[in-house]
Amino acid sequence: MLIRANDETGGSLTVVGTGIQAAGQITVEARTCLQQSAKVFYLVADPTTAYYICKLNQNAESLHTFYETGKERFVSYMEMVEHILSAVESGISVCAAFYGHPGVFAYPSHEAIRRAREKGFPARMLPGVSAEDCLFADLGLDPAAAGCQSFEATDFLIFRRQFDTNSSLILWQIGVIGDVSFQENGYSLAGVGILSDYLGSFYGTTHSVIVYEASHYPMYDSKREKVTIADLKTAHISPMSTLYVPPKSSPTVDLDMARRLGMEAGGIRTITMRVASVPHTARTSQ
Repeated sequence: MLIRANDETGGSLTVVGTGIQAAGQITVEARTCLQQSAKVFYLVADPTTAYYICKLNQNAESLHTFYETGKERFVSYMEMVEHILSAVESGISVCAAFYGHPGVFAYPSHEAIRRAREKGFPARMLPGVSAEDCLFADLGLDPAAAGCQSFEATDFLIFRRQFDTNSSLILWQIGVIGDVSFQENGYSLAGVGILSDYLGSFYGTTHSVIVYEASHYPMYDSKREKVTIADLKTAHISPMSTLYVPPKSSPTVDLDMARRLGMEAGGIRTITMRVASVPHTARTSQ
């Protein structure tokens, strides 16, 4: 069901995700919103999805025009937000579509919803398929088995985030470390070397990791390049690359806590075996 416009203000905003694969992972609910909204804005990663959205709604407009080489991405994001809100304030139903999950690494979507609500307009977000969802499926990972930590790569480094080497670690946007601007012709990968050195101090330089990119098209497989942390500096990395770092070792069971929880020996053994089943070196079928 589409969000109802406010009777007094008229306008409304619904933010949807287009998934990762071209047009194939758009939910039925998101598709309905794209079709029935008076105005659609979109920011997607492939021309097929852009074409699909424009076929669904003739009043669709790309937000990619706000990017400019050398321009800070945050400035572009704020301009996108203003543009979306101007349509909402005109009293029409607006749908804003973003690549992947609209709430994952998508600042404009959250800010547009926050400001729309602040101004009295009804606004909501519909979930979508994210790159992390695809990573779990493609690499055969269960985040419940050993836990899962997730950080944006630049944030991970400059804030020295606390993390557990006995749990899975996912680092996003490793191809744009330290670069806050938009670059049409590619980014410097100087930050990858710094990330490699930093991870090596915790995991060791021979620990295996996977450079991952979800596939945009169903006929192509995802990219899964297995390298050591030392060789990460020479891996094939793009702005879309995500790094998966498997656990270094299994954690130690706190038997006193287990007893406090009333766990019997069999239950402790089950939990321990589940954690032990997580590979401590990255595996992939390239």
